[in-house]
Amino acid sequence: MVDVSRSMSPRELELQRKGYAAALRSDAVWAAIGQGFLGTIALSFVEWAGTQKERVPWRLIETRQDLFDFADLLTVQFDPTLRRTSISEALIFGMRSLEENSFDGLRRVIDVSGDGPNNQGRPVLRARDSVLAKGITINGLPLMTRDGIGGDWHLEELDVYYRTCVTGGQGSFVIPVYSWPDFAEAVKRKLILEIAAIVPPEPLPVVPIQAWSGTKDPTDCRIGEKIWEFYRQRWWEP
Repeated sequence: MVDVSRSMSPRELELQRKGYAAALRSDAVWAAIGQGFLGTIALSFVEWAGTQKERVPWRLIETRQDLFDFADLLTVQFDPTLRRTSISEALIFGMRSLEENSFDGLRRVIDVSGDGPNNQGRPVLRARDSVLAKGITINGLPLMTRDGIGGDWHLEELDVYYRTCVTGGQGSFVIPVYSWPDFAEAVKRKLILEIAAIVPPEPLPVVPIQAWSGTKDPTDCRIGEKIWEFYRQRWWEP
């Protein structure tokens, strides 16, 4: 599930898709699939902001060519960005997609990449709990490059926010991306960890706070909504 909100620049959108494509074409990801319990995986690719759009429907990956074909679909079209950032509704969309598709996997995982906190839809903790109750793991790839997002909206330690408020489930993990040249490598590492079912250390506990004092606390799971409301009242929201 890939962030295409307006905080992402056109360059970032292109790098993001190409990074996923490069990771899927890599020898290491194909080797991890072959060494898995079944030797196959199923994938879909969803872009999200305030809304969600499935770009590549669920596909069974059984051969190296299947991986190449999936990767090719990620680089044929680059659409403009969308408004807002609703991690919570993206998680619910992913949960329903996993529940309703035609596959029966040994593990079910939602990957979320994004460059900011939730600021629309239901509270992210409520969405996360609904997903975890289904036995689905959520992993995160917080984008901390700061290329496209303005300083007013930027959340330092976005990786802490993802660990505290977004990810969870058996073997969940967060891999932060600090520069775009590292993006494809981070995606590749993430896919290998998931496919190989490697369990990293436990995520940080949830410690939300109740009000925004002007400090962007990455452990506050409502910080995105508080920032949005502050600037909406200050600047006017059309």
